[in-house]
Amino acid sequence: MARRRRKKLPVDPIECDITGGLSHEGRGIAKLDGKTQFVDAALPGEKVSAVYVEKRGKFDELKTVEVLSASAERVEPPCAHAEICGGCSLQHMETDAQIKFKENTLRQHFEHFGNLEPKQWIEPMTGPTTGYRGKARLGARFVAKKDTVLVGFREKRNSFLADIQQCEVLNPIVGHRLMDLRALVASLSVYKELPQFEVALGEDASALVVRHMAPLTEEDTVKLIQFGRDNAFHIYLQPKGVDTVHRIWPESEGKDEDRLHYTLTTPDEQEVKLAFHPMDFTQVNADINKQMVRRALEWLDVQKDERVLDLFCGLGNFTVPLATQGKEVVGVEGDDAMVVRGKENALLNDLDNLRFYGANLQADFTKEEWAHEGFDKILIDPPRSGALEVCQYLTKFGAKKIVYVSCNPATLARDAGVIVENGYRLVNAGVMDMFPHTSHVESIALFVKD
Repeated sequence: MARRRRKKLPVDPIECDITGGLSHEGRGIAKLDGKTQFVDAALPGEKVSAVYVEKRGKFDELKTVEVLSASAERVEPPCAHAEICGGCSLQHMETDAQIKFKENTLRQHFEHFGNLEPKQWIEPMTGPTTGYRGKARLGARFVAKKDTVLVGFREKRNSFLADIQQCEVLNPIVGHRLMDLRALVASLSVYKELPQFEVALGEDASALVVRHMAPLTEEDTVKLIQFGRDNAFHIYLQPKGVDTVHRIWPESEGKDEDRLHYTLTTPDEQEVKLAFHPMDFTQVNADINKQMVRRALEWLDVQKDERVLDLFCGLGNFTVPLATQGKEVVGVEGDDAMVVRGKENALLNDLDNLRFYGANLQADFTKEEWAHEGFDKILIDPPRSGALEVCQYLTKFGAKKIVYVSCNPATLARDAGVIVENGYRLVNAGVMDMFPHTSHVESIALFVKD
């Protein structure tokens, strides 16, 4: 079959009037001869000069090269690399305007998927907009044409690593040490065979997981350990799959020493401690996570005689603090490693009213033992694909309240329609600025049984 040729793009910039607001990806919307144009780095009300990056049948994609008439919401990006680095997409937009954009995105999805409107829109959860990110995967690559090593995120619209000196959204412990990481990689014998770093920050320590595709020399290992000592990082190696990750600095004497930690505080001021391995899933924004967990517990208002079900529970981010409130909490998670971690965290906090189960919640789970138990309250925190299968089964649990935490407003809105059809009211909803300067919309909603 002949490969379809890509259309040759016009070279000269064109003027675009951004009259159609912002797309859900944060791109300005313009029209040319009736055809929609999505323009990177353009804001509503602006006139910009832009060049084509792709032409499609129903719409075109462009990127701004010059702002001819600026919006009052336009600001100077906090990062010098905002134009090229793909880690952020909205640094040119004032932060309050970013929040309004995310709130509007959630509103539009609720209206589109079921003409839904919560009884109350809650104030958005906000926090620091720079230095907030404590979990990331950084690419690394030796670029022969530049005779240098790059470390960071991909460029906008392609797979090349951006040539950046520092990152302002990463915690400065990492974000302001990218040049040190570049120098470290360049000093190793495997500098061409080291594709990425995994970064994980806890409250008590920071970890750097080094992925290497070729064996390290003894000298390489010494250099990595010295980097850990000098920069207060725990150093891990990953020679193959995730199951090969192991710590080399400080030396491990037991599995518990491989854990990082963070703390959460419940509405009644009880503090719990959560342990996690650097490769575990954790929320990237510690400040918003603390607010989010507290808000979820306030809304559920679990009483001492009540049973709670936490679905997609992970390592117990909600499950453990919920167990300090209620009679019993059941956590269900599809990742077996996270089930183990949840049990570890129950022991860490001396909680004996917790049970964790492994199950695929996006398949038929109706034969599972826990699925036939009654619960007073439910918390749902699914992946981007949502929790449709769970929502279709909710009436079996008989819960009075449901809190749904979402990283995708489209699937939250879709699932909210199913929940409402099953006899619940959408009482509260709002956004959480988990990823400032990006178009990602994190949200939380409360449903109450009629």
